[in-house]
Amino acid sequence: MKGAEEKPEPAYDPERARTQKSTGAMSDQHWSRTRRDMNAEEIEFLRERSRAPGVAEGGEERNHYCLDCHGLIPLTYDRRQPADPNQPAHCPHCGTELEANVRMMFNWVEIDQPHGSDFLAILPRMVGALLLLGAAAALVYYAL
Repeated sequence: MKGAEEKPEPAYDPERARTQKSTGAMSDQHWSRTRRDMNAEEIEFLRERSRAPGVAEGGEERNHYCLDCHGLIPLTYDRRQPADPNQPAHCPHCGTELEANVRMMFNWVEIDQPHGSDFLAILPRMVGALLLLGAAAALVYYAL
């Protein structure tokens, strides 16, 4: 029909999506094409990361990354146990010393066990604050 208005795209229909196969290439409105140039910096970061030492070899079932060179290091541990002392002490790629309780995973950094108490670091300030409070209380007491 000439002059007929074009019908808008129908709303998402789960039954249609389940029963009909995709026909042809994705349109220019597909999310992967509309976002094509939006994350160039992140995509370049991931491409660079895939060229890190040890990645081409494929690694193990579980891996973590060196915090300095981002090289791939095999990881064998049970999260329910303390950090494994048998893990390598140094990165096999750059030689940086590795902390047994800190691991950089793909998208996050795991800190296995927190360090000891910060009480000794806070103690001098606490004592100073108590002395100032005592001095202020004595000043108020004797001034009245």
